[in-house]
Amino acid sequence: MSILTPGIISPRRPVPASIPRPEYVDKPAPAPYEGSYITSPELVEKMRVASRLAAQALQAVGEAAKPGVTTDELDAVGHEYLVERNAYPSTLGYRGYPKSLCTSVNEVICHGIPDDRPLEDGDILNVDITAFLDGVHGDTNATFLVGDVDEESRLLVERTHEALMRGIKAVKPGRQVSIIGRVIESYAKRFGYGVVRDFTGHGIATSFHSGLIIPHYDDERFDDVIEPGMTFTIEPMLTLGSYDYDLWDDGWTATTKDKSRTAQFEHTLVVTDTGAEILTLP
Repeated sequence: MSILTPGIISPRRPVPASIPRPEYVDKPAPAPYEGSYITSPELVEKMRVASRLAAQALQAVGEAAKPGVTTDELDAVGHEYLVERNAYPSTLGYRGYPKSLCTSVNEVICHGIPDDRPLEDGDILNVDITAFLDGVHGDTNATFLVGDVDEESRLLVERTHEALMRGIKAVKPGRQVSIIGRVIESYAKRFGYGVVRDFTGHGIATSFHSGLIIPHYDDERFDDVIEPGMTFTIEPMLTLGSYDYDLWDDGWTATTKDKSRTAQFEHTLVVTDTGAEILTLP
């Protein structure tokens, strides 16, 4: 399998002026989030709508992901899906990111920038898309199989999804967020997978990243207590080899150091009195 190299990135896609933008667009960084990690019921209702839309956009992009299609063409699909429904693609202009979603192929862990590389038969492709609508964000991602994918990669994708679902099941009020990483890592270890440490889940609501960190590996330092009304993402990244990474010169694209394949899945959730409700369902 060939190692990925950067392709040509097309000009930024326009968003109609009538669509409200997040405050951080085209600023060096977002304003620091000062609010609570607990989201009001009114905002959770809005997040439900934004999250469902993000999930539907993800589905549309996934259906378009076939051999010969470029990741830039997939960016166009996701961009148009959101913009046509009056949502802003949250990644566009976030800390200078130039596209409306992330496309991470094969050994790219996360934050791959859509470009002119056509997908190849046997690739695995993560698409990460976030909708900003009515003042809140809904964030989701999934890894898709492109054409005929080898068994080892297919199992990695399947098990990464299972790791996410197990992490979600571990969410209960009163527990520390570290339980999520403990559950995910213990499952991943059964198969000898690496669990990426430097990219984590995060709090989300009116802010794209609230400052709350959700680890996917076992680390007791993450001792925030889970409470009803908290909204955050869980998004494990599992690898067939090392969890160490290299960063491309674009400042975004993170690839596994050993160039082993990696998969990821993500949901945005709200904590209930008994567990977690997934908001990013289509």
